[in-house]
Amino acid sequence: MKKIVIIGANSFQNPLILKAKSLGYETHVFAWQDGSVGERTADYFYPISIVERDAILEKCREIRPDAVASIGSDLAMLTVNYVAGALGLPCNSMECTEISTNKYAMRKAFRAAGVPVPGFFEADADTDPEEVKGLSLPVIVKPTDRSGSRGITKVETWGQLASAIRFSVDNSFEKKAIVEEYLTGPEYSCECISCQGSHHFLAVTKKYTTGEPHFIETGHLEPAPLTEEQLAAIQKAVFAGLDALKVENGASHTEFKLEGSEVRIIEIGARMGGDCIGSDLVELSTGYDFVRMVLDVALGKEPSFEKVREPKTAYIHFIFTKKDLELLEKLKGEIPEKIHFISEIEKVREGTVTDSSTRFGYFILAFESLDEAKEYVTL
Repeated sequence: MKKIVIIGANSFQNPLILKAKSLGYETHVFAWQDGSVGERTADYFYPISIVERDAILEKCREIRPDAVASIGSDLAMLTVNYVAGALGLPCNSMECTEISTNKYAMRKAFRAAGVPVPGFFEADADTDPEEVKGLSLPVIVKPTDRSGSRGITKVETWGQLASAIRFSVDNSFEKKAIVEEYLTGPEYSCECISCQGSHHFLAVTKKYTTGEPHFIETGHLEPAPLTEEQLAAIQKAVFAGLDALKVENGASHTEFKLEGSEVRIIEIGARMGGDCIGSDLVELSTGYDFVRMVLDVALGKEPSFEKVREPKTAYIHFIFTKKDLELLEKLKGEIPEKIHFISEIEKVREGTVTDSSTRFGYFILAFESLDEAKEYVTL
């Protein structure tokens, strides 16, 4: 029986645990013990925080796994690639990992490779806002090393900049922020799988957010309604970005904005997209078993592109307010057959969602087509 080490045990990692078990693999899961679902679904659970990578490596030398994997977490990928690399298992290099988990290092790599990026500046708690004024307003300020819409602010006037930098720095592990010129146009993400340096395009997702100032995701639609010309431009730009970051193995999640057919990359995570994009929406919308692809590549195998289901149009809607709960009840009455999944939903406290981790739950819909979806989703 092959042994799979999985870094992380929360609900977004659980599909990976369950998939590995369904394939007959023995699962060894590492995470801080806090009652997460993966503690119960794993064959073996080790209460070691995902940031304690040397402790995890020491235990893995005893386990002797065939693969190390995780989905949807930049922080987990730091440990995945460190441990897998030390064990001689398929992974991305630590150089790739460090670049792809730090927004400032990523921007520099894109610029050096000729990938178009907005103007940007690194800042910390001691940065004088006057140093940043070479950029054009408006600007976006975000932590260099966080995801999930944490610590993000859109700045319209220079007087707002100092507080925005402090907010981002407070949310950063390394206590740094990146200030970058704001890109216009609708926002999307592109999901890919790479194996030994060869990239495979899977899907494009349309992103819905709260808008200014913090841009917290309210929903995702897949496939995004785009032309063939736009899809070709997206693939070209994304593959160039992956090469710039030296991504060779595993899933990737590229966020970008689109103006006509002009693609402007915002950032790339060398991991599966969170918010159920990689774990659920890709399989629903393409028929491809994306989670299994991650396991295949981690095991040193070519990913399978055999369709495991008929493709549909997939949409995830996050719970922010009681109006979202009312919408869910309406859908239960009108189109219960289109409801693919409903998460556990916490008690809604109006106005308390500050980032993706504080949303109260979500539900996923699966339609036969974009035309059918547009009756319930703004395309």
